Amino acid sequence: MVHSVAVIGAGPCGLTSMKACLEEGMMPTCFESSDDIGGLWRFKEVSEPNRASIYRSLTINISKEMMSFSDFPVQADYPNYMHHSKIQNYFRMYAEHFKLLKHIRFQTLVKNVNQTPDFSRTGQWEVVTENKDGKEERHVFDAVICCSGHYSYPNLPLKEFPGIETFEGKYFHSWDYKGPEDMVGKKVVVIGIGNSGSDIAVESSRVAEQVYLSTRRGAWVIRQVSDNGLPVDIKYLTRFVHILSQLLPIRILNWLCETKLNAMYDHTMYALKPKHRFFNQIPVINDDLPLKILSGSVIIKPNVKEICGSSVVFEDGSTVENVDTIVFATGYNYDFPYLPSSSKYMSGHRLGLYKHVFPPNLEHPTLAVVGFIHAFGAIMTQAEMQARWVSRVFNGQVKLPSNQAMIKSVDKDTKDIEKNYIVSRLTPLHVDFVTYMDDLAGEIGVRPSLLWLFFTDYQMFKMVLWGPVTSYQYRLKGPGKWDGARRAISTTLNRVYQPLKTRQLETKEASVAGSLFKRSLTLMAGGAAVYYIHVRNPTTIPTLLANLRPQTA
Repeated sequence: MVHSVAVIGAGPCGLTSMKACLEEGMMPTCFESSDDIGGLWRFKEVSEPNRASIYRSLTINISKEMMSFSDFPVQADYPNYMHHSKIQNYFRMYAEHFKLLKHIRFQTLVKNVNQTPDFSRTGQWEVVTENKDGKEERHVFDAVICCSGHYSYPNLPLKEFPGIETFEGKYFHSWDYKGPEDMVGKKVVVIGIGNSGSDIAVESSRVAEQVYLSTRRGAWVIRQVSDNGLPVDIKYLTRFVHILSQLLPIRILNWLCETKLNAMYDHTMYALKPKHRFFNQIPVINDDLPLKILSGSVIIKPNVKEICGSSVVFEDGSTVENVDTIVFATGYNYDFPYLPSSSKYMSGHRLGLYKHVFPPNLEHPTLAVVGFIHAFGAIMTQAEMQARWVSRVFNGQVKLPSNQAMIKSVDKDTKDIEKNYIVSRLTPLHVDFVTYMDDLAGEIGVRPSLLWLFFTDYQMFKMVLWGPVTSYQYRLKGPGKWDGARRAISTTLNRVYQPLKTRQLETKEASVAGSLFKRSLTLMAGGAAVYYIHVRNPTTIPTLLANLRPQTA
């Protein structure tokens, strides 16, 4: 039985892991190398080695309702897309509300985690730490949860850019970027079209002479502000959309999404069109980039071929001269340097973890990794679900399969990921948000059953089916049930609208005829989709219905 747990890192993953352990009667001790909580969202003017770093203007691209922990909604008056300072405030309120701060040892670095000599019998771990004065301590814990994140080690592949040693200007990784002050009136080349690269290109273009955004593959770019002005994840990250995505062929889904995006801005015309289809990789989320391209402030270029002094030569033969600054938005290497190699099972490009949490090769399931996940959805809510599952495994309420079965599952996941997504050494894993959340929820016994809700609570059924898949849905039943979950779900849109109510306006009620017409179209489209799938694959719908049955914890 696990009593004491070491939690490494006091970011959102570490906070929710501590809370989950406390709820299951375990005593966590969190080791945080900095002087505050927040992890990635803890802003510092100067980047600190081996720690995540963000820039001054950073605003999250996940809406507040979709990143809220399952029993602690972000306050209603906070904006839907929050500045990092408000996110840090939210985490601080969460930590204070659940009395987590007293369990954290700040300015304490974890140097090594190793199995104790009697690990075969006890499953315990020895954790070696170092405080701010350089004093080492040794501790023994029944279990360990790693929450140190994967944005701490910048990937700066200078060998892939011949001539970089001749560059006459300044170059650095996006990890070191804090703001555009040093780019005023300069020519800037940003390498990498991920979210960070796009943000930096847009922000620096407001003061630079010219910004060039170099991309190897291209990218699908979506807006945070979606139909009717709603946050894009509130609009489309719903169970109804998820069910359709399971029923319709992937080529049709790709065509639908790409057609909608190209209707807003043609990705070919904007030189953005990638080599992959929409669902093969998480899209870039940036509302401003298309306008900056259209206004000429940002020019999209192919991959860099070589660098000659102050000139940058691209693979299409074009050259930009007198470049002052190069920003490498080239991703991050992930590592858990304090863990022994014997605890790491490699599968393809990635660290192989059972359901992306547990090493499959250990004699005892007393080591877990929380937050090492990648999906089109908030890492906070996925980490919370992982932590709830981990705490149930630690206290013996949930049993894991055999090592052989877990290794087989990990290798199958690796093959599926490599088949369906663009993966590499830097981005080795990718999951579908709703599928993954429901999978872990099923392990715990908290997955909402649509079929059960349809017959027992029709109003909640409609909200769970048509509304966004918020984390509150996983507090309706089972272990950790929260009495406020129903209200949190029913008032989700109220909290979305609240910060926008800055001017009183007269509103007109929607007509009954219009509402009926929309519902009729929805039913027709749904019926047609179900018929199409049933004809093409008669086993799909029965399998889906089987997954909707009520669960027992």
